[in-house]
Amino acid sequence: MNGLIEFIRTLGPARVAAMGAVAAILIGVFAFITLRVTSPQMTTLYNELTLEDSAAIVSQLESQGVQFQIAREGASIMVPREQVARLRMQLAAEGLPTGGSIGYEIFDRTDTLGATSFVQNINHLRAMEGELARTIGSLDRIRNARVHLVIPERQLFQRDRRPPSASIVLNVRGGLGPGEIRAVQHIVATAVEGLDPDRVSIVDESGRLLASGANSDEEGMVSASLQERTVAIESRLRNQIEEILNSVVGPGRARVRVNADVDYNRLTETTETFDPEGQVVRSTQTREEAADSTRQDGQVTAGNQLPNQEGNNNGEGERDTSSMTEEVVNYEISKSTRTEIVEAGRVTRLSVAVLVDGTYQPDGNGDAAYTPRSQETLDRIAVLVRSAVGFDEARGDVVEVVNLQFALPPQDDLLAEGDGLFEFTRDDILRFAELGVLFLIALLLLLFVVRPLLRRIVTPEEKQPQELVIGPDGTLVADSEAPKEDLDEEDEFVIEWLEQAKQEGAMQASSITKVGEMIADHPTEAVNIVRGWLDEQAA
Repeated sequence: MNGLIEFIRTLGPARVAAMGAVAAILIGVFAFITLRVTSPQMTTLYNELTLEDSAAIVSQLESQGVQFQIAREGASIMVPREQVARLRMQLAAEGLPTGGSIGYEIFDRTDTLGATSFVQNINHLRAMEGELARTIGSLDRIRNARVHLVIPERQLFQRDRRPPSASIVLNVRGGLGPGEIRAVQHIVATAVEGLDPDRVSIVDESGRLLASGANSDEEGMVSASLQERTVAIESRLRNQIEEILNSVVGPGRARVRVNADVDYNRLTETTETFDPEGQVVRSTQTREEAADSTRQDGQVTAGNQLPNQEGNNNGEGERDTSSMTEEVVNYEISKSTRTEIVEAGRVTRLSVAVLVDGTYQPDGNGDAAYTPRSQETLDRIAVLVRSAVGFDEARGDVVEVVNLQFALPPQDDLLAEGDGLFEFTRDDILRFAELGVLFLIALLLLLFVVRPLLRRIVTPEEKQPQELVIGPDGTLVADSEAPKEDLDEEDEFVIEWLEQAKQEGAMQASSITKVGEMIADHPTEAVNIVRGWLDEQAA
């Protein structure tokens, strides 16, 4: 210990302070870098959480001793990247996150055994609302939802019953189309007994009414449906054409637009056709009649008017005999009845516009040079497009294929040609950037902080020359040791003489130093000069 203390004393306080500062800086820097490098990479566990879900998830993570971070005022929770899948499965087993709503797990509580029927009905209604909110919130373009159900209680001896209704508040990403709004209405309507989709009102987070909840206009619904059908037809045809063209001209090097004229009229046609050649005997009716009469000559007496008196005429008079045959034949003529119903939505005309980019080849300078496509290639592309859309010239379909240069040339995807060894995600790039910044900070500290301090430690302390003054007893002492008293004129003269002598000595010392440096730089010339001086003295 005595030797250590003596060594520290020989170093001096400046060196000891510099060594302590260097040690503290090095320990702090390397400790920080070690912690940052060895710390796990954090990633998002859940996003867009409610405060209730955040509190429940944080409680679960703390009980498991998992490191986590809270961001966006509790809306996001971040955990180590390698534990995300395991934590999500564990939290899902606990029913988290709930989306800020309570589902059917409300009946898992043990304190509901003695609950009244009113409380059970309220819990059932809350559970239905919570489950519907979770189902709607699972859709792609919906962040979260709140559902309110109004289910009137049916009273005894009551003939009229009020239908149930529902109201929904959605927090959406972007906007919802008519089809998506109706899908939400039908999800809720089919989950609640007796609920009609038209009695479901929907409002977004900005207060905009998406569905009124009243009986919607049937004509408006039909019009929207037909419009969606037109858009669906155009999208399907466009996707078919782009799928073919991407294989021919490359991805993103063709633009396709399809315009479909759709007939929204619904026609019903009934036709009856009779075939005169296809007659069949249906029924035959035959009737035969015969009449026989005798006309007597002479007077009309009472005797010849009696019955059975013809024989008494003795052949006298004229006899009339007549017969008639009648036949009626009924024929059945063959008949065909044809009823044809043409539903709305029949495509009456198609117009297809295809814009195709040319080819690009590197020129002598390495730049991409544009080359238009040949007419033969465009004709072949037009044939493919006509086949894909079902081209019908009789109904007036039009297909136009035009070759024009795009404003932006194709960009080479360097990563697509690699083997996947150097493909980094955004998180990896951010991690590398963070490590690079830490390395740069450590290097700057070493160069501009640690290095000067080490130089201060290694460089020996030089005692500064102290000015000599005459003390009160006439001896020369250091200026710091001389008493601060007024001196007489003689002492001032001596001091001036000493100052002048000191200056002359400093000039001589400086000259000697410069001569020594010149001799060290040019030893051969110095030796020759000295030899010349010696030769002159010898002569």
